[in-house]
Amino acid sequence: METKMLRWTAGVTRMDRIRNDAIRRKFGVAPIADKMREARLRCAGSGKVASQHQKRGPRYEAGQTLMKKKKKNT
Repeated sequence: METKMLRWTAGVTRMDRIRNDAIRRKFGVAPIADKMREARLRCAGSGKVASQHQKRGPRYEAGQTLMKKKKKNT
């Protein structure tokens, strides 16, 4: 959740000089570093999933059909 929204919900202003980390702990929101790490892992994992999907679908199947025809002709 955005820090601005957390501050508003807690009834705290910037003038109160309360650290963002303290407000995040109060609401149980994960630290930003953890969120960024999760996002990087999600992005890295998507490449593995994409490579699995490349072995299916109409383009792949059409290519396989053409390769089979070539083998039959030779």
